[in-house]
Amino acid sequence: MHPEIDSLIIYEDAHIIVCHKPAGIPTQTARIGTPDMVSMLKTHLAPSSKGEPYLAVIHRLDQPVEGLLVFAKTPAAARELNRQLTTSGFGKYYRAVVQGVPEPAKGTLEDYMVKDRRTNTSRICDKSTPGAKSARLHYRIEKIFKDSDPAASLVKIKLDTGRHHQIRVQMAHIGCPLVGDRKYGACDPEKADEKNVPVHTKSAEPLRLCAYRLEFKHPATRRNMIFELP
Repeated sequence: MHPEIDSLIIYEDAHIIVCHKPAGIPTQTARIGTPDMVSMLKTHLAPSSKGEPYLAVIHRLDQPVEGLLVFAKTPAAARELNRQLTTSGFGKYYRAVVQGVPEPAKGTLEDYMVKDRRTNTSRICDKSTPGAKSARLHYRIEKIFKDSDPAASLVKIKLDTGRHHQIRVQMAHIGCPLVGDRKYGACDPEKADEKNVPVHTKSAEPLRLCAYRLEFKHPATRRNMIFELP
């Protein structure tokens, strides 16, 4: 079962749809029988559309990540939103619970990353690595959970780039992987001299990452649009 799409739509007009993607539902998938946000939204739009409704994916969230997404309902809206996305006109903010306490408490992470399509993972690499792309984010500790064992922190993150698994990889690289991340989630203490190379963990806890705030200019009216989850 999946939630009714109407309950997930936060804002809709003739140009865009902003919705709250639950954790566990993909943004878009080719797997037959697996519900995704695109197919659910197209079903929502179908009664008022002649033929298959137009819906453009502007940005994505990984399947285990909860949060805000905006979709375009017209080609013109898609062009403008994609322009903003590639010229830093988008504001994408996340909250994450990470293992440990990042040092310093506020900072910018700048790395190069490369994606391995065979394993659907990404890693930090040298600038000269074939396929390497720059990755930059800003983080700030909002709360330290002193009673947790091991220690954990609630971190606010703003993305400047949108690389594959970027937050998960960059936070793991500094020794603070996300709680519940089964792909990058544990740091091997025997590899501490290699900047805490992440290793696989079988934690059953869900991935603690939420895209809680989204900012952009409306593609038609140019009005500042700000959406935020509680």
